[in-house]
Amino acid sequence: MDTERPSPRYAGIDLWEPADVLDAMIEGQFAAVAAVRAARPQLGKAALAMEGRLHERGRLIYAGAGTSGRLAVQDGAELMPTFSWPRERLLLLIAGGHEAMMQAVEGAEDEIEHARELATRHNIGPDDVLIAVAASGTTPFTLACLREAKRAGALTIGIANNRGTPILEDSDAPVLLDTGPEPIAGSTRMNAGTAQRIALNLLSSLVMIRLGHVYQGLMVDVQATNAKLVQRAEEMLLRLTSRSRDEVRNALIRAQGSVKLAVLLLEGCELQDARNFLDRCGGKLREALALYRDQPKRPGRAA
Repeated sequence: MDTERPSPRYAGIDLWEPADVLDAMIEGQFAAVAAVRAARPQLGKAALAMEGRLHERGRLIYAGAGTSGRLAVQDGAELMPTFSWPRERLLLLIAGGHEAMMQAVEGAEDEIEHARELATRHNIGPDDVLIAVAASGTTPFTLACLREAKRAGALTIGIANNRGTPILEDSDAPVLLDTGPEPIAGSTRMNAGTAQRIALNLLSSLVMIRLGHVYQGLMVDVQATNAKLVQRAEEMLLRLTSRSRDEVRNALIRAQGSVKLAVLLLEGCELQDARNFLDRCGGKLREALALYRDQPKRPGRAA
C-alpha cells in the first residue's frame, strides 16, 4: 500500500534542517489537496446519491477506526450545530467507542464482530447512508461496518487512500484519495488524514447545501446556542431582510431562534403558515419564500 511504503524522497528526513523538514511536510499537504481535487467527480457523484436517501428520513452514519475514525466522527458531530442536522438521524461508529476519540484502543480496529453487532443494534437499513473512512482501505472494523450496511440496503460511501482496496471495491460510491507515501512512512495522520478531512468536509457541506440548509451562502439552520451565534443569526436576518435590529430580534424570539422561520415572519407570513411552507418545501427557504410570495395576499397582510 502506498500509504505504508517508505519513500526514498524522505529517507534522510531525520537529518534535515528543520526548515527543510517543514518544507517537505508542507509539500505533502499540497499533494493532499491535489488528491482531493482529483476526486471531485467521485465526491459529486457520492453527494447526489446521498441527497436522495437523506431528503426524507434517512440517517447519516460515519464509520472508521483510529485517525480516520476520529476525523469521520468530527465531521459528523459538526453537522448538528452548523446545519441543525437532527441528532436522531446521525450515527457515529468508531472502533473502540468514545474512549478511542482520546487515545488508541488496542485491537479495536480488528473487531469485526463488534462492527456487525453495531449494525444490527442500530438497525441500519435502506433509508440510511454510511460513510466508511480508512486510509489503508482494508481496516477490518470499518470494512465490516460497510459490508453490513450494504447488505442491509444502505447506500455506502467508501473513502480510502490506496487503490484497489476493499473499502473502495465494496462501496456503492468509492472515493479514492491518492496521497501516496507519507513523509513519515505509515503516518496517515499526515497527508492521508488531511485529504480525508478535506474530502469529508466537502462531501457533507455539499449534501447540506443540496438539502436546503444553506441560503444565499449563509448557515440559515445554525443552532444559536451561545451569544456569538445569536448575534450571527441576527446579522444574517439583517442582511437577508433589511429590517431593523429590533424587528429582527423580535422575529427570532417568535421563531424560537429559527432563522428560516424568522425570514418568513419578517416577510409578513404568519408563524404557523411559515412552518407549513417550510414543511411543504422540505425545509428549503428559497422555495418556501417563493411559495409564500405566490399566495394571494389577504387584507392587512404585509406586501
